[in-house]
Amino acid sequence: MPTLVETKHKCFQRQNRYMRWQSSSRFATFRAYLSNKHTMTNADPLELEKFSQLAHRWWDPSSEFKPLHEINPLRLDYINRIAPLSGKIVLDVGCGGGILAESMAALGAQVTGIDLGDKALQVAKLHLLESGRQVEYHNIAVEDLAAEQPGHYDVVTCMELLEHVPDPGSTVQACAQLAKPGGHVFFSTLNRNPKSYLFAVIGAEYLLKLLPRGTHDYDKFIKPSELAQYCRDAGLDVNDITGMSYHPLYKTYSLGKDTDVNYLFACHRD
Repeated sequence: MPTLVETKHKCFQRQNRYMRWQSSSRFATFRAYLSNKHTMTNADPLELEKFSQLAHRWWDPSSEFKPLHEINPLRLDYINRIAPLSGKIVLDVGCGGGILAESMAALGAQVTGIDLGDKALQVAKLHLLESGRQVEYHNIAVEDLAAEQPGHYDVVTCMELLEHVPDPGSTVQACAQLAKPGGHVFFSTLNRNPKSYLFAVIGAEYLLKLLPRGTHDYDKFIKPSELAQYCRDAGLDVNDITGMSYHPLYKTYSLGKDTDVNYLFACHRD
């Protein structure tokens, strides 16, 4: 027969084992919740990491982000011609280091930039100390912001992002929700066809070395007809489709009718 002390000791051991099991079970449940929450976020961790590694070079015009610096005046003028930015409340989705966000603020817009890359946002915030611009930056998914601030913005821009997310339709839907009725929404992305593969992947990444290898995944490129369907499903009217081309001889970019590789969409919300 066990003594009273031995019995109490065994009971205490069983209680400790149960408490440890309960604690580990709760922790596992919490980890599963976080994992599921992360899975539900419309972002590719590999894409975020890829750009995070280059974030410190975002404002170097001779770095891997040189193409963004060179096309920024074109896309800024395109946006401003269709939706004059002065005095507008503007959201830049996937703002990265803030190149477009700052340039829109310079034209008198009240700009908020959102991104899921912490390092890029840190760079964007630090650059404000140098530029003196006024931009609000936040680490938040566009879908989450759409739930918090539906119909809040006069202009929503989403440039060079759709080809990097798992569900571009979800991003388009959230951008539409964030725009005010009658507000403007702008997208830019890459077409999917043999020419775009040749120019945007083989040419830009391997031959001309305008971008680091692996910047783009051809399978994620989006045809204009597909983006137009996403927009219609989100309640957006497409007002304009404009192409963006690179001239390797002159090393310049221009806007025009050729949408085979890069293109921009200008939409408005009903």
